[in-house]
Amino acid sequence: MDVLSGSIDVRELLPGDALDESSPLSVPDLRLLIDRLQIRSLSIKDKVRSYVLAHRDDFYDLFSRCSSASSSVEGLSRSLSDALGLLSDRPLDLEIEALVSEIRDKRRELVERREALEVVRTLSAIHSQLTLAREDLKGGRLVAAAEAIRNLKKGMIFGSEKDEGGGVDEPAVFGFLRKDWFECFDELQDVLAKHVLSCVQYEPESSKLIVRSLSQIGDTHNIELRTVLEAMEIVKVLDYGLAKVADLVMKHVIVPSITNNALKILVEEHDNGSFEGCQTILYIDSSSELKEDKDGSCLYSRLCQIVNFVYRFICFQNADWMQCFGKLTWPRMSDLIIIHFLSKAVPDDASKIIGFQNIVKCSAEFETFLMEMKLIQSTDSNEEKLSQFAHDVEVHFASRKRNEILARSRSLLLQFNYDLFAVSDVGPNSSAYITDLLFQSDKCIVSKAVLDLMELVHGALKDACLSPARVAKEFYHAARDALLLYKAVIPIKLGKQLDSISQVAIVIYNECQYLSEEVLGLAYEYRTDFPTGLQKQALFLDIALNFRQMAENILQKQVHLVSVSLREAMDGADGFQNTHQPQHYESVKFSIEQIVFIVEKARIMWERLLLASTYKRTMCKILDSVFSEIARDMLLLDDLAAEETLQLQRLIQIIIENLSSLLESLIIDSVEKQNFLNETTWTHLDEKIPSLPKFRKLADLYDMPLKSITLTWESGELLSCGFTSSEIENFVKAIFADSPLRKECLQRIRSASD
Repeated sequence: MDVLSGSIDVRELLPGDALDESSPLSVPDLRLLIDRLQIRSLSIKDKVRSYVLAHRDDFYDLFSRCSSASSSVEGLSRSLSDALGLLSDRPLDLEIEALVSEIRDKRRELVERREALEVVRTLSAIHSQLTLAREDLKGGRLVAAAEAIRNLKKGMIFGSEKDEGGGVDEPAVFGFLRKDWFECFDELQDVLAKHVLSCVQYEPESSKLIVRSLSQIGDTHNIELRTVLEAMEIVKVLDYGLAKVADLVMKHVIVPSITNNALKILVEEHDNGSFEGCQTILYIDSSSELKEDKDGSCLYSRLCQIVNFVYRFICFQNADWMQCFGKLTWPRMSDLIIIHFLSKAVPDDASKIIGFQNIVKCSAEFETFLMEMKLIQSTDSNEEKLSQFAHDVEVHFASRKRNEILARSRSLLLQFNYDLFAVSDVGPNSSAYITDLLFQSDKCIVSKAVLDLMELVHGALKDACLSPARVAKEFYHAARDALLLYKAVIPIKLGKQLDSISQVAIVIYNECQYLSEEVLGLAYEYRTDFPTGLQKQALFLDIALNFRQMAENILQKQVHLVSVSLREAMDGADGFQNTHQPQHYESVKFSIEQIVFIVEKARIMWERLLLASTYKRTMCKILDSVFSEIARDMLLLDDLAAEETLQLQRLIQIIIENLSSLLESLIIDSVEKQNFLNETTWTHLDEKIPSLPKFRKLADLYDMPLKSITLTWESGELLSCGFTSSEIENFVKAIFADSPLRKECLQRIRSASD
């Protein structure tokens, strides 16, 4: 078969000259190829036939085996078909499945019956125990009843938790039993509470607390108080039972002993073997003498008697019971001692702090006694509230002083009436004072309230320099808070005045300036004398900057309000148009008078209150705005008549004349005031008010011929006054008619500008 395994190479069947793959085969070549393929095919067939004949026996054996295997498969198929037929006729699998299911059901039923039997036994046992507990309760066997209730609690809670967590429905009888258990528990709790209150009673008529060893309620006889407390502890309701006793003792015994220093505590024991005789009485005797108790020894002695009484006759020296009683009474007791004794004993003066050490000692001894009585725990430092308060007396003293400083500061600021502030009446008996500024040579007028405030601040900082670090820190913060209180109170109290043009606003500006410099000097004055721990923490720069910014905001607000009023008055002039008409001229003149009135009003309020430098700077800024706005509006006019130019010139002269006294107040040198209208004076004013030379020169331009205006521009004089070439060109076009001369002058103005 090797002949069949190879492939036929067509190229071997072609002649040599036809082997070029790029050229197509010719017809003779194709016919030759077909003939050779046929010859090759016949040769292969002969070889295959010869091979088969040579291996005839092998092929016969192979075909026989295949036939035998085929027969075996057919037999196996028939056998399998017969077996399946048998199974189809008799369904054994169904019978087996039914049998297994029946067995499973029987087993489940058996398990359920066993569980039901166990549940019945459990329910029966629980019911029996509940019945016994009720019988013990009715029979006065409270401890046995409490133990039964405690033992049943786990089963009741377990059933409930299992139901909630697993999502399994429990028998309804469990719910009934649980309800029965809770009812029994509540009944036991109420009975125990009644027995406790039967044993511990207060008689207000005779002011005595009676503790009986035995109680009798209903059918129960002679139940010991100790037994009642044991039963409460077993069912974990001791807090509930002692809460009412604690309230009774607090209300009628402890509170009066703390608040009334004239009380005496007496204890009597009576044990005659009977129910009425087996009792202990704590008498609260009101003495007519009021003893002085400086160190608290009398107070703590009374309280020690009361605590010892509770420890012996109510809690029977049981540490757990006493701790429970302490948790119910100590927080209120300690707060009352602090409020009614310790806080009042805090010294008012730093020199008395040493005398407070006796109180610290007595407080510590009292708490040590309470620890011995187990009223408070020695391991919990948070319960030593009295010692902590006493040890912090320095802080409490400083805290009290701090509150006093803030209260006085607030009272000063709220009670002072700035509306009655009289600038004309300045002196010791007035509400206005002239004071020096720390970092400036000027003086300013401030209110008495702010001077008193700074006096408080200086006093607090002086005390800080003489006090320990903790106290000094409180004084330091008190000084800061007093200053910040001014910043918080004044803007709200005087909001209306600060939002309008007012004298009060300028006073507040002065005070902020004054406070800013005073606060800035505090660090230099006191820092080196502060305790070491406070020197690095003390900071005043932030407050000084806040006051400075507050002052600037107030002044800017006042300037803005004045500017708004001036702008409204200028709007009434209607751009200074048509002043050659009498009606329009009178309207513009009225607006000018309004402008002068507003400026003079600001001058009257500011000149005496503001610092001289601040007043001149502010007024120059306002006048510069006024002159600039009026000049701008006048230069925007076009096509002016000759009479109109004269009226505009007259208006400028009226403004300068009416503001002459104000301009005079802006001159520093008194010599210049005597010769106000000289050239030196105007030069000085021109430097202070940049738009004034332009405004004055504008009045001269209205009366100058065209050539003079041109020559003045070419000389640079108008440019130095603040005029621009476009303004001069528009001014020339508005006044002078079109002519060759005007064109020539305009050309010269443009050329000079280039």
